[in-house]
Amino acid sequence: MLTELPYFADSARLFESVADEPWAVLLDSGRRPLSPSRYDIITAQPHTTLVTRGTLTEIRSRNGVELSRDDPLQLLGRHLQPATPNEPELPFCGGALGYFGYDLARHWHALPVVAQDAEHLPEMAVGIYDWAVVVDHLERRSWLASAGRDAETERLWPALIGCFSRPAVERARLPFRLTAPLASNFTPSGYAAAFARIHDYIRAGDCYQVNLAQRFAAPAQGDPWLLYQALRVVNPAPFSAYLHTPDAHILSASPESFLRVRAGQAETRPIKGTRARNGHPRLDAEIIETLRQSEKDRAENLMIVDLLRNDFAKNCDEVRVSKLFEVESYATVHHLVSTVTGRLKPGHSALDLLRGCFPGGSITGAPKLRAMQIIEELEPHRRGIYCGAIGYLGYNGDMDLNIAIRTLVYSHQIARFWAGGGIVADSDPAGEYQETFDKAAALVNLLQRNTASNLG
Repeated sequence: MLTELPYFADSARLFESVADEPWAVLLDSGRRPLSPSRYDIITAQPHTTLVTRGTLTEIRSRNGVELSRDDPLQLLGRHLQPATPNEPELPFCGGALGYFGYDLARHWHALPVVAQDAEHLPEMAVGIYDWAVVVDHLERRSWLASAGRDAETERLWPALIGCFSRPAVERARLPFRLTAPLASNFTPSGYAAAFARIHDYIRAGDCYQVNLAQRFAAPAQGDPWLLYQALRVVNPAPFSAYLHTPDAHILSASPESFLRVRAGQAETRPIKGTRARNGHPRLDAEIIETLRQSEKDRAENLMIVDLLRNDFAKNCDEVRVSKLFEVESYATVHHLVSTVTGRLKPGHSALDLLRGCFPGGSITGAPKLRAMQIIEELEPHRRGIYCGAIGYLGYNGDMDLNIAIRTLVYSHQIARFWAGGGIVADSDPAGEYQETFDKAAALVNLLQRNTASNLG
């Protein structure tokens, strides 16, 4: 089922129609027509949801509720069968959308239990959707598309066309604001001690690189959809997303693609290496060149490229590094980005690739398992959704997931977000600590600007 809709340059105006529905999703390309992520995808009203907490996954559908201890990705795969093709022009016509939290990795990796779980959110929250609005900002066209797997979709089709053929009337919303100042779970001295411990592990030969993150949190109130609309203006990013789940609102302005599969061709684009933007064209050009030539950042990036090549080799042939050490610029930072590609082996699926690569090496370190064990030891709180992945897996076997960085999670009237960086043998503690603030700058500035008058 496929109907062309009027095109609107701002997909937020269309998403307004469903923003308040539980399980509403906006995958947002940041309105960058020449970026790798040119499509926006809007959907809601999944006919089935899969929510994993610990060893149990709750599968809820119109037929009732089922609990399972099976592998969450195996369960998800069953709900994506049988495979059906997409309309060739569109990236998504139905399937699974949602998030895979960092701690979902505990299903496949032996990790200690040390860090505090302050959020108590599901490790996986995914809906199975039969329809989606797909907006192509390059072609300036929009479609309502469906795989036709749910009998309800045909009945709803005329109403969906009417709903998304015109922008929704904006609703009165309570401005989002913090009700106390942001607080980090690391003091400067606490961060320095964790940094020193990582260096001890590196010198002992335990690891080569560990990603260390600090968590910012504050009580808050108001409408997170209103906050996300402001965030996408001040910090547009090509792998952004807004998810309204029953347990949390997730606001992601991620610049990083984790895994993409198209017709069996797989790609990952790890980020390693960051510099703050200056704002002056000549000075920014100098900063970009310094980043591009930095031996430390290139070595850090290459470590993760090698890790991902190995992860890809579990499920892919023809594994190649197609781009190495390219610089991409965003609202507040410049990043060093590489690209690894491969082709799925016969009998291997996008879900197999996800399991083999999860979580992304760029946000763990190398070797991955040891780095994750050290992260659990040194970071005071579990990461939850941060450093997991957000995106879709289609009925046609394709997949597109981001790395959930630059991501704010709002639940139980607490706003939380994280920022981290990879630590290697020649890292400088002051520089690494400052890098976390550079990465958090867009969210920090937005929240403080919206809240300054209320906190005095």
